[in-house]
Amino acid sequence: MAGGGRGDSAANGTLADTVSEPVCIGPLRYGRLKWISFTHSCIYLALLFCAFAAGKPEPLTFVLGLTHGLLWIFMSLACIAAARARIVSLRLAVAVAVLGGIGPFFGSYEFIREQRHRPR
Repeated sequence: MAGGGRGDSAANGTLADTVSEPVCIGPLRYGRLKWISFTHSCIYLALLFCAFAAGKPEPLTFVLGLTHGLLWIFMSLACIAAARARIVSLRLAVAVAVLGGIGPFFGSYEFIREQRHRPR
């Protein structure tokens, strides 16, 4: 077929060349996701401190754990949607979605790394 559709472009390796600028979808913006990731890392650090150094004070440990879990779910879904819209890289989305449940520091590091490689 010589239709020149999406499948043909992907087969020729030109699909990535057709999108020059990332698109913003509603509230999904790179800077906003980056700062939410940093906030998530701070909440997780506070959770680790409460759970291991402060003797597990309740209900603070519960609230921080719940906040970490909900933020991880939110960030996973948001970064997957942002990767599909080419706002963030697939590597960053995988770091947030897969490694973010264990430690959101991976996602924060990837945001810093990706920002250094982005064109100004």
